[in-house]
Amino acid sequence: MKVSELCKMVQDSIHSGKYPLEDNQRDWANSIQVINRSSSDDLESSDIKIEVRLQELYVLNNYVSDLQHLPGIIEIDIMDSFKMLCRRLARKDKSVTDTSSSTMSLKRQ
Repeated sequence: MKVSELCKMVQDSIHSGKYPLEDNQRDWANSIQVINRSSSDDLESSDIKIEVRLQELYVLNNYVSDLQHLPGIIEIDIMDSFKMLCRRLARKDKSVTDTSSSTMSLKRQ
């Protein structure tokens, strides 16, 4: 299997709802991009780089080929990265909402 094929497979699985996701994660599932940033498409390459992108946020993970169960490790890391990015986006959306809807007044005595 090639790195790009693995990236596409996991991305498509997230899009199709194969993995159990929380409500806010389901909202962003179709926005995820999993991109091979390695110089090679070979899972036996000495330096594998995979970017997980959600809107303007992204995580870049790197791997060496001598890890046992490498495709499974990459799959789990992609899911973990996706969930982390969802939490960041939720905080970003919440802080924008909180800031725009609240008014603070100070009264000096």
